[in-house]
Amino acid sequence: MKIKNIEGLSADHLQQEVNKGGKFIYFPFTISFIIITFKRASDVYLIPAGKNVLIKGFPYILLSLLFGWWGIPWGPKHTIQSIRTNMIGGKNVTEEVMSVVAGYALFEETQKKKKF
Repeated sequence: MKIKNIEGLSADHLQQEVNKGGKFIYFPFTISFIIITFKRASDVYLIPAGKNVLIKGFPYILLSLLFGWWGIPWGPKHTIQSIRTNMIGGKNVTEEVMSVVAGYALFEETQKKKKF
């Protein structure tokens, strides 16, 4: 998954944003075609502190509402799960993303030490 809204931010800036209350969120959605149902996830978004998560999740709620129901038998089940998750603010993956960011920062630090 690609992470959106982090262009130009360093690992330190990302940590500061998370410390202020920012979150990394993705939004599941469901698309169905009669006998085939696809349950997918959006890219991960950095949601700054104080921003409304539902605004970012609304297109995925709408997508699931319009195209998720039509698959038999799993369309309705996955559509309800997707909408429920998005209505409560998406899936928070902040800890997972920050562990990768911390690992990357550590890697950069060791590479700098090797050069000297």
